[in-house]
Amino acid sequence: MLPDAAAGDDAARTDHTEPHPSAEPTGLELTAFLTAFHRLADAAGQAQQQEASPGPTVAGVLADHLGTEPRGLAVVTEQVSPMRLVDADVALEAVVAVHGGGRLVGVGGGEQRMHSSMSEIVEQSRQWRQFPLGAVDYARSATGPDSERRVVTFGLHLFAVDGVPVAVLQRGPSPRYDMHGVLEVLCADEDVTLRLLAELRGAMVDRSVLRGQVVAFTGNPYEPAAGGVTFLRRTSVPADDVVLPPGTLDRVTRQVLGVAQHREALLAAGQHLKRGVLLYGPPGTGKTHTVRHLVGAAEGTTVIVLAGTTLRLVGMAADVARAMQPAVIVLEDCDLIAENRSFHDGPQPLLFDVLDAMDGLGTDADVAFLLTTNRADLLERALAQRPGRVDLAVEIPLPDDGARRRLFHLYAADLLFTAAALDEAASRTAGVTASFVKEVIRRAVLLAAEAGHPVGDDDLRAAVAEMTDDAERITRSLLGGPQQDGSQPDELDPWAVPEDDVEVP
Repeated sequence: MLPDAAAGDDAARTDHTEPHPSAEPTGLELTAFLTAFHRLADAAGQAQQQEASPGPTVAGVLADHLGTEPRGLAVVTEQVSPMRLVDADVALEAVVAVHGGGRLVGVGGGEQRMHSSMSEIVEQSRQWRQFPLGAVDYARSATGPDSERRVVTFGLHLFAVDGVPVAVLQRGPSPRYDMHGVLEVLCADEDVTLRLLAELRGAMVDRSVLRGQVVAFTGNPYEPAAGGVTFLRRTSVPADDVVLPPGTLDRVTRQVLGVAQHREALLAAGQHLKRGVLLYGPPGTGKTHTVRHLVGAAEGTTVIVLAGTTLRLVGMAADVARAMQPAVIVLEDCDLIAENRSFHDGPQPLLFDVLDAMDGLGTDADVAFLLTTNRADLLERALAQRPGRVDLAVEIPLPDDGARRRLFHLYAADLLFTAAALDEAASRTAGVTASFVKEVIRRAVLLAAEAGHPVGDDDLRAAVAEMTDDAERITRSLLGGPQQDGSQPDELDPWAVPEDDVEVP
């Protein structure tokens, strides 16, 4: 009986259950449903945007300013490299002021605006009331070793050029989307747009924050920097502090700085301005010190310093120098990239970059290439011997007896050493470099500090003895001191084991 009752219950339940549809919705029904859903979502979105953004939108402000519907106008875009972002900000401010001033407004909309073009901002602002007016975005950027500027990173400039309304959207780089900046111009007159962009480019060159500065392409986060350019202080090094053989500094100064001073006379006589100067000699003899003197004396000249891995940016440096002339490009230790091609298989790309940069400048370009090297013998002949690339090669030699005396007196400054003690130290350090002399003075001060008394002649003698002792053989090699047998450091292997220390089995 139980099975029959269960069967009856099942039958009862079956009788009172609604029948299920026998087929899936048709394609037309599904399309109609999706269309209705999208219309509902659009209406909800518009209502939300209107409620959240009751104020004016970018599209409305542009329409009022331009006097026409902005969605029908073409947007002309000008890309700005990271190192020129400050220049673009300076130029745009100057150009707007020249044309009678204008209005700068911000753009709301959060993160979405960062990856939306101006055309998209206008379209979505009109259709969805997105991108309301907001606060202008700014960032701080260096304009020198001790100065900085507040730069617009997202803002809309509204002004007029010769009576024609213009809108320029200025945006900085975004690490998530694009590392370049952008200027986007919206105007009903295409000719006005093109004239404006040409005016901005000219102002970026004429008013560049790089002009007359000393810069390095490093992007060091601990130095005043903007877009990969680090601003260096222009240090003044008096000529009396540069200890070189008689006449050497005058020759170098005439070639590097004298050409710029007599630019007009040289051009009138049909002579070229582009030049190259090579300073070569052992490490520590004063090549970099000489460069510092030249840089300090070149007031108003743009100086670009490349060293180490940044030597590969010589092409970029040449472009900047051409725009900012008069300019000097310093290539420290250029033998690292300009070794003789016969030493290796195949071409040396960085060498070709240097040659192309030097050859690419016109003869009337007031640009000097100032190269330093410890190994002139490794330099490519095409770089070292062809006029127009290197016009003057000057050896910076080891200081002779008179030069060492001048160096000891120079580095001793106001320390309490007698002249006799300094001259004695100079006579006991034949064959050393300027760096070695400077270290002797520092070592004397350190010895006196450890002993707890003012520095004096005895400390100087002790420092000379310590640094010329055989235990300091490697230090002498690194600083440019002579070996016990009188040879120079590059003639010996500083890591070689002396024969007396070799165990004979």
